[in-house]
Amino acid sequence: MTTRFWHPFAAMGAVAEAECVIERGEDVWVFDSEGRRLLDATASLWYANVGHGRREIAEAVAAQMGRIEAYSAFGDFVTPPAQELTSRLSALAPMPQAKVFLGSGGGDAADTAAKLARRYWGQVGQPRRQMLISRSAGYHGTHGYGTSLAGIELNREGVGELMPTIQVPHDSASALSAAIEAQGAETVAAFFLEPVIGAGGVYPPSEGYIEEVARICEQTGVLLIVDSVICGFGRLGTWFGIERWPSVKPDMICFAKGVTSGYLPLGGVVVSERVSEPFFAPGAPMFRHGATYAGHAACCAAALANLDIMEREGLLARGAEMEQDLLAALRPLEQSPLVAQVRGGVGTMAAVQFAPSLLESDPSAVATAAMAARRSGVIVRTLGQGVAVSPPLTATTEHFAMIAAAIGDALSELERSHAGMAEV
Repeated sequence: MTTRFWHPFAAMGAVAEAECVIERGEDVWVFDSEGRRLLDATASLWYANVGHGRREIAEAVAAQMGRIEAYSAFGDFVTPPAQELTSRLSALAPMPQAKVFLGSGGGDAADTAAKLARRYWGQVGQPRRQMLISRSAGYHGTHGYGTSLAGIELNREGVGELMPTIQVPHDSASALSAAIEAQGAETVAAFFLEPVIGAGGVYPPSEGYIEEVARICEQTGVLLIVDSVICGFGRLGTWFGIERWPSVKPDMICFAKGVTSGYLPLGGVVVSERVSEPFFAPGAPMFRHGATYAGHAACCAAALANLDIMEREGLLARGAEMEQDLLAALRPLEQSPLVAQVRGGVGTMAAVQFAPSLLESDPSAVATAAMAARRSGVIVRTLGQGVAVSPPLTATTEHFAMIAAAIGDALSELERSHAGMAEV
């Protein structure tokens, strides 16, 4: 039967009658409607950090719904879980006296940070600072600002001009400096930075890059906005990922995904005292922005229970503890002539990039490989030039070996297919 569900990021002509129905989950495993057990090597969409099926989170949400499920946070309204969560996140943040603006997800967070950056400069008497700078291969959601900031060209295709932005190569601090100089620092509001680029290909930063771009932002007055939607809550072994570079003090941090491990949708922006102060001062104007479900009580309860699990079970540090094991498991795949590079080593996330010759001769190779891996019992994430993995933080080296084996099976299937095509 043709589905009535229009899937995001899906070629519906192919998906409409071929959905994979996931019925339940248990730790690193999910089970589909055909009874197959699949290793979730993607933590769903980079977010199931504590694994699936955590009863503690479900019980916390149910208990909160028994009191009040949600209430608007506009104006002076708030619920106890929103108060507790924002206080807790502020205490965990790498900026003193941080404030926390809540929304419904990572796309909300990116748009909030972009708007707040521009609004901040107007509030402090520098209204010309409007330009936003992002990086090639970067991903900041699909809302208006996030689409404009996207370093993945296909994500902007066909939607016309949105907000003007400047994009610089993701691995060049000097390119950022040159762009700010050419534009004029007095007109630049903020620079967006993923500690490790995620959806754009899993690109860890080169040595010294993050410290240098932070220095450039500080020198020019440009706000540094760290997008930790993927990198936060243990994925890099710290609460927000950016603490891996202790000298760096962001002006804002976008977060989502791992804050609830995806059990309910929640995201937000941690805002430094520098940026929040002009809006918290007596007589200051309101920031006329916010999501209907900002501070949603049940979502905040899910986040609090999730953070408790991460602390109690020591999962926060595992993102860093396991990063080399995951990379080591995948590294032998570089021996395949179909593989150009295996990337990882900063956080429990990695990518296998396919050889250009394969992608040129077979544009569907990435999708074919992902389906082949699934037939071997492992779900991997498709990227433009290969596949990525980011398993739950409860995964073990045994699971990493299964991931590598499944991708290896997929590469073998591609090799056989291409050998057959060559013979014909």
